[in-house]
Parts: sequence; structure tokens; C-alpha cells
Amino acid sequence: MRKPKIDRPEEQQRFETFLRSRQLKLTGERLDLVEEVFGQPHHFDADQLHMALKQKGKAISRATVYRTLDLLVQCGLVRKSSFGDQHAHYEAVRSDEHHDHLICLNCDAIIEFYRSDLEALQEEICQGFHFKPMHHSHQIFGLCQDCQRSAMDDSALAHRLSQLNT
Repeated sequence: MRKPKIDRPEEQQRFETFLRSRQLKLTGERLDLVEEVFGQPHHFDADQLHMALKQKGKAISRATVYRTLDLLVQCGLVRKSSFGDQHAHYEAVRSDEHHDHLICLNCDAIIEFYRSDLEALQEEICQGFHFKPMHHSHQIFGLCQDCQRSAMDDSALAHRLSQLNT
């Protein structure tokens, strides 16, 4: 079995341990996928990941991409999100990073942001309700700066808002 060089040995080890606990193999295709996932600078969907691997000459099926992404999510190495559209978006989980999202309803841009004052306010709210937070996902839907300048049909925007699946 060919094993690609992976720049994230701790993630590879974690995934390998996870797979072994389920009597699954760490194949070359799965390693290629892990390497590509952690090489993605932004959110991606399964088809974008599949296309990126194909462009690099990797022979991997779309089904393998979807199955392996599900395994990576279960393992905690990948986060799966819904940004109000009909398909899932993914991103590599990096332990030293947390961010929230602004999502443009017109062009589908996803803007990541972090605000320590927002994090502190969330913590204060949880303490006030004697609530132990485990995870949160802050998403704000609207129009990016570029789309605010262009004319957008109000009925199309209203329809998009009504279709949010978060």
C-alpha cells in the first residue's frame, strides 16, 4: 500500500486509531483525502474536494470522498456545517482556532470572523443561566459588501431567506 507523505502526523495518527477501533483500514485514498482536507484554506464541499483530488491525479471515487468525510467528522477532525443551502460544507478542525461565520445570501460567500468580546458575552450568558456550553455555531445571514452594491430582487432574497436550512 502506497502511503503519501502527510504534513499533519498527529491528525493521521488520530484518524488511524479511530479507524482501527472500528476495524477499518487506513488506505492510500483515505490518506490522500486527509492530506487534501488539511490543505484546504477555507470551507469546501465534498464535490470540490473530489475535484481537487482528481486535478492532482488521485483516483478516488466520489463515494469514497463522502464516506471518508463522514468518518473524519465522526473522528472530530472535520466539522460539517450547513450554511442555509442544500449541501453540507466542511472544514478541517484545527485545535488552535475558533471562528464564526457571515454568509452572503446572494453570492454564497462565507466570511470567517473571531471576536473575543462575542466569546466573552456568550460565556457570560451561559454562566447567567447555569449552562455548560459544549459547542456553538454563530452564523449571520445577510449580504456581503459587494452584493449590497448590486441590485438584488427582493422576492429572490425573501425566497432565499425562507429556504434557510440551519
